[in-house]
Amino acid sequence: MTADPATFDPSRLVAVLGGGQLGRMLGFAGNRINVTCKFLDPSPAAPAIAAGELLVGELNDFAAVARLAKEATVLTYEWEGVDPGAIVAQGNTPPVRPSVRALKIARDRGQEKQLLRDLDIPLANFAVIENEGDIEAALNRVGFPAVLKTQFGGYDGKGQARVNSLDELSVAVKGFAGAPLTLEELVLFTRELSLIAVRSLTGETVYYPLVENLHADGILRITRAPALDLMGSLEGMQDQQKIAEGYARSILDELDYVGVLTLELFEGNDQLLVNEIAPRVHNSGHWTIEGAQCSQFENHLRAILGDPLGSPEAIGASVMVNCLGVMPNPEALNSLPDTYLHDYGKDLRPNRKVGHVTITATDNRVVEEQLLELRKIAPEIFLGLGASTHRSSGV
Repeated sequence: MTADPATFDPSRLVAVLGGGQLGRMLGFAGNRINVTCKFLDPSPAAPAIAAGELLVGELNDFAAVARLAKEATVLTYEWEGVDPGAIVAQGNTPPVRPSVRALKIARDRGQEKQLLRDLDIPLANFAVIENEGDIEAALNRVGFPAVLKTQFGGYDGKGQARVNSLDELSVAVKGFAGAPLTLEELVLFTRELSLIAVRSLTGETVYYPLVENLHADGILRITRAPALDLMGSLEGMQDQQKIAEGYARSILDELDYVGVLTLELFEGNDQLLVNEIAPRVHNSGHWTIEGAQCSQFENHLRAILGDPLGSPEAIGASVMVNCLGVMPNPEALNSLPDTYLHDYGKDLRPNRKVGHVTITATDNRVVEEQLLELRKIAPEIFLGLGASTHRSSGV
């Protein structure tokens, strides 16, 4: 897809590193506010091809990045796995938002954890393991049970192993073949939450409501928005919302951040711990397309271009279900009101995120009833979840 010459504004051309589903949704959001997105991705069939011009090339190819960045107003990225070196090679033309510093920290678990510690943001105890000689010191610091994770590249449950003894830890370290690692305390949490923050080039900042996330095998399966407290009350989340916003504000200020920033959180034992940060639009924010006044995708573009930000306020209640390796029959969903199917146009493979379904309603009771109906109509997208699609809170 190429820009419409009749509406193309060269001052609103955004170069995006990565052309996956996040890029696709950025492109569609841009079309609504006269922003043109151009993408770089290794695959000629990348999902973003439906939403803007796609250049085919590796994300660490300096020449390909230079072609993408040419004449763009700003350069952004939809995945923190991109090579910062390829961006740095372009100088600051166009400007990169979020910054290269933010990218470098977020893609390196060791630096990410150290940033949180330096900012006095609560997180699980951790230690960096650069080689087998660091195992004893890491064990003394963290103890068991623990989770061993690669410092770079792990996502959706990949690149990590749970360990309960010295023998298991030694085997796991060897299994990662010399890759830099972090050993993290295993957190016993009640549930997982996330917060999406947006800060504009002008300094304007907004926060979406906390959402509750259900994972299986390390992959996000269901997001409920807004999150309720464990008694089923929205008002009861006000304190947690303020705490999470405070964490995000500290990170935004420290990194002089521009764009969408996502905090993945553990809630439990009267604590809210930060597990990870993502310097980009996020899977747990897909509900915002239909369920918020302004989506995370539109607000990311507004932020990096310096436009006024849209309202992050939720419109009633929403639930988002990821489709892994299979898509439901679109006609089967027609009987469900306020139900939106997003097909990313990907080849179907097991455990691959190929689409999502969002349900919106006036309140949580109705949206939960609709979720039960969706499970009856499209059981294939709930495989592997058993009976665990219930909300942690009392609704």
